[in-house]
Amino acid sequence: MAKLWGGRFTGKTDPVMERFNNSLNVDRVMWNADIDGSVAYSTALEAAGVISAAEGSSIREGLEKVRSEWASGTFVEKDGDEDIHTANERRLTELIGPTGGKVHTGRSRNDQVVTDLRLHLRGTCARLGELLRSLILVCAKRAAAEVDILMPGYTHLQSAQPIRWGHWMLAHASSWKRDHERLEQAAARLNQMPLGSGALAGNPFGIDRESLASSLGFSAPCSNSIDGVTDRDFVIELTFWASLLMTHLSKLGEDLIVYGTQEFGFVKFADAYSTGSSLMPQKKNPDALELLRGKSGRVVGHTVALLTMMKGLPTAYNKDMQEDKAALFDALDTAEAALQIAQGVLATLTPNAERMKAALNSFMLATDLSEYLVRKGVPFRQTHHIAGQAVTLAESRGCALTDLTLADLQSLHELFAPDVMAVWDFEAAVERRDATGGTSKRSVLEQAAKLEAWANAATAGS
Repeated sequence: MAKLWGGRFTGKTDPVMERFNNSLNVDRVMWNADIDGSVAYSTALEAAGVISAAEGSSIREGLEKVRSEWASGTFVEKDGDEDIHTANERRLTELIGPTGGKVHTGRSRNDQVVTDLRLHLRGTCARLGELLRSLILVCAKRAAAEVDILMPGYTHLQSAQPIRWGHWMLAHASSWKRDHERLEQAAARLNQMPLGSGALAGNPFGIDRESLASSLGFSAPCSNSIDGVTDRDFVIELTFWASLLMTHLSKLGEDLIVYGTQEFGFVKFADAYSTGSSLMPQKKNPDALELLRGKSGRVVGHTVALLTMMKGLPTAYNKDMQEDKAALFDALDTAEAALQIAQGVLATLTPNAERMKAALNSFMLATDLSEYLVRKGVPFRQTHHIAGQAVTLAESRGCALTDLTLADLQSLHELFAPDVMAVWDFEAAVERRDATGGTSKRSVLEQAAKLEAWANAATAGS
C-alpha cells in the first residue's frame, strides 16, 4: 500500500527515516479504538451521502474482519505500516479493495490519531479508577480491623505523638481518594471528540459531528477544529496524574521500607513481594516498595518531557506530538502495575503491634502535658514553654518524662495537681484527639467507614 501522504514525493525515504518515523510499536495498542473510530466515521460519511450504503456496509464488514485478526493475534504487520492507522487502512484495502480508501475521506491522521487516543484512554482510566478504588477499600477495611494498634507518629522522621496504625493507613488512603477524584475529572475532560476537525480547518463534507460524537460515546465534539488537533492537555494531565499518584505510592513505600527494617520491626512483608540477596543469605529485601519509589521518578520525568515538548510548538499539529504516547502509555502502564503492587503489599503485610507499642516513648506525651495546663486556663504559649522545661529536666536526669514526680512538675507550675499523672497514658492521649479526622478510635472508625462507603458507591456507579 502506498503511504497515506506519498503523492507529492518522488524520491524514496531513507530507511533510517522509516524507522525513525515509525510509531507502530507504541500505538499498536490502540488497534481497537482505531477500528471503532473508522466504523463510526464510515457511518457518518454514509449519512452525509459521501459514500453509498453498499460502500459503507463493505467498509464496516472489512473493519470487523481486521478487528477479528487483531483479537485473534493473526494480524500481519508489513513494511510500510508506520503506525496503527496506516496498518488498519492497508489491511482494510487488501480485504475489500479500493473502497477501503474511502474511509479516510475528509479525515486527517491529525484528527484520527487524537480521537483514537481519547477513545483508548477511556478504558484505561476506567481500569485505573477500579484499581484505586480497590486499594482504598483494602486500606479502609484493614484500618478498621486493626484500629486498636498504637504506634509512634513521626514528623521530620522524629517521634512526635502517638497515633493509631489505622490512622496512618487512612492518611495514605485519603491521598488516593483525591487521586481517584482527579482521575474522574481528567476522564470527563478528555471525553470530547476531535474527529471531523480534519488536518486543522474542519470537515468539508457536511458530516454530523454531534451524531458522530454520540455514536462514539463522547459528550460532545471539540468546539474548534484547530484546537481539536492541537490539544494535548489531556495527555499532560493524565501523565501528571500518574506522577502524583506515583509520588503518593512512593511515600507509602518509603514509610513501609523504614517500618520494615530490623531497627523498627513494625511490619513484616510477605514473601510474594520481597526478594533476597545474591550474596547475603539472611536478606529479605522490600524490592516491591523500592520499585514503587524508584519508578515514580521515571513517571515524573515523563510529565516534564511532555511539557517541554509542547511549550515551544506552533499552533496545530506538529510531528513532535507523536512522542506523546510513548511517555503517556509508559506512565499509565507503570501506574497500573504500581497500584496492584501497592494493594498486594498492603493486603499481605503483618503488623507487629508489640514492636509499635514498645517504640512509644514518654516524650511523645509532652504536648499532652502542655494541654493539661491549657485546660486549667493557662495560655498555650506558656504551657508549651513549661512542658519544654519538663522535657529538659527529664533529659538532664537521664530519665523518662513519665518518671518526673508531682513535686518536679509543681516546681515548674503551681497548677499541676495529682491528676496530672493520668496524662502518662498513650491510649488516653490518642483518645483525646477525637475531633473529626483525629486519631481517636471513634474518629478512625468513622474515617474508615466513610471511605469504605465511598469505595463501594464508586464501584456501584462505575
